[in-house]
Amino acid sequence: MQRSPGKKFLVIAVLVAVGAIAATIWRHDAGGKDGPKPGDKTAAGVPVTTALATRGEIDLSLKVIGRAEAYSTVNLRSRVSGQLEALAFTPGTHVKKGDLLARVDPRPLKAAYDQAQGNVSRDQAQLVKAEADLARYENMLGKGFVSRADYDLYKANLGVARAALESDRAAARAAQTQLDFTTISAPFDGVTGAPLAYPGATLTADTTDIVVLNEVDPIRVAFSIPEDSLSAVRSSVRKGPLPVQASIPGDKGTPLQGELEFIDNAVDPTTGTIILKGRFHNADGRLTPGQFADVTLPTTRLADAVSVPVIALQSSTSGSFVFVVKADKTVEQRSVTTGATTADRAVIDKGLEGGEQVVTEGQMLLVDGARVRADKG
Repeated sequence: MQRSPGKKFLVIAVLVAVGAIAATIWRHDAGGKDGPKPGDKTAAGVPVTTALATRGEIDLSLKVIGRAEAYSTVNLRSRVSGQLEALAFTPGTHVKKGDLLARVDPRPLKAAYDQAQGNVSRDQAQLVKAEADLARYENMLGKGFVSRADYDLYKANLGVARAALESDRAAARAAQTQLDFTTISAPFDGVTGAPLAYPGATLTADTTDIVVLNEVDPIRVAFSIPEDSLSAVRSSVRKGPLPVQASIPGDKGTPLQGELEFIDNAVDPTTGTIILKGRFHNADGRLTPGQFADVTLPTTRLADAVSVPVIALQSSTSGSFVFVVKADKTVEQRSVTTGATTADRAVIDKGLEGGEQVVTEGQMLLVDGARVRADKG
């Protein structure tokens, strides 16, 4: 079947029109003279977040996990045997030093004390009689009415009476002390735990626990650091008190500020770490013994260092690099030499100057020379 000449020309015209449209589209995609399409985000710049590289003082800090512990802990026990008569505290509450916590039935010890006091009174009467006898015999000895041997006997009786009185006075003081032990008081300000014995229980002296009392203001936070950080910590301590900061997970309040109080005397050879403890004021009770806390311990202060957020650093086979935003809104992939790192910033020993802008988010979409649209973080 033969086509007419008119149809051939029509087909050719359609093909030419399609070619022209394809060429136009190609020029748009290639960024030709027709320019970028409206709304082309790539041509407008890759959206990124940036931050400034800063120059100045920076504290190099260790960030570790610690656990709070009571500043003092005591298991309260009775120092005398007897029946627990009463508990005078509410479990889990704060008590002051000297507050009554428990009382042991005092009646048996009160009877022993009264008996000791009776012995003292008897000895005092006997001493008075011995003194009077000696005075009479001394007068008669001077007149020659009694022998020297009789006089010496009464003099010895006086010494025995005096010794008996002192002995029974000591026994009375011991009985008074035992009686005083029937009231059990708080040795320091603290928080009581659950009772370990209840009224009616028979207590054995220095054996039966009544309650555990924890001193929580001040309070300590214990944590471990690597042994290779110990020299920096000791160097900082020699310059003065070393501050310690503790943050409680989930607590939106400001971190607690304390002071390093204790460095253990040996490194644990199994872990290569050493235990340190910081002391914190805890009047508001934010820290509880046994609670975890994030501890920050500054070790060194650099006086003039360039630093960037840690998230700005990228890694490659040739080392660390950052994307630096230039004045024309393009980025330069620049190799850097990093130094010490804190919790959120890294020191740059070489490759950056203070005031330069680096990319902190969006690096995965960038190549050297790419155009960016920067939002400061």
